[in-house]
Amino acid sequence: MTTRPPLPPFSREDALQKVRLAEDGWNSRNPEKVSLAYTPDTRWRNRSTFLTGRTEVQAFLKAKWSKEREYRLIKELWAFTDNRIAVRFAYEWQDMMGRWFRSYGNENWEFDENGLMRERDASINDLPINDADRLFHWPQGRRPDDHPGLSDLGL
Repeated sequence: MTTRPPLPPFSREDALQKVRLAEDGWNSRNPEKVSLAYTPDTRWRNRSTFLTGRTEVQAFLKAKWSKEREYRLIKELWAFTDNRIAVRFAYEWQDMMGRWFRSYGNENWEFDENGLMRERDASINDLPINDADRLFHWPQGRRPDDHPGLSDLGL
């Protein structure tokens, strides 16, 4: 069985690492790579979309990142216990018409004993923003370590 450290039960340091690893994965915009962080039978609620299994997750992410261009995400630990982590996040993206958005949300995660996420519940709201209001300007990919987080940005 594949393991994905850190493994539960989580310490604060483990939870912070797990959040950063998830952020890095999503910023890669690689659906196949990202899906490997989830159990084969993972269950998701993303807004009003319900998914089961890695295949559905991969298809969902592929469609998401083809629509949400210039995607850049920041996640922040909200709370944790044993095998669960709650995060808040924001991401900026551009639609096919060139309009910019900042999406805000919260996620609740539950992990199996191997550190794979078996459940993900996400609530997300989109806010149209002007190009001048963008805050996430790093090159596509991993957020630089010295880039401010959500709290530092006042988000």
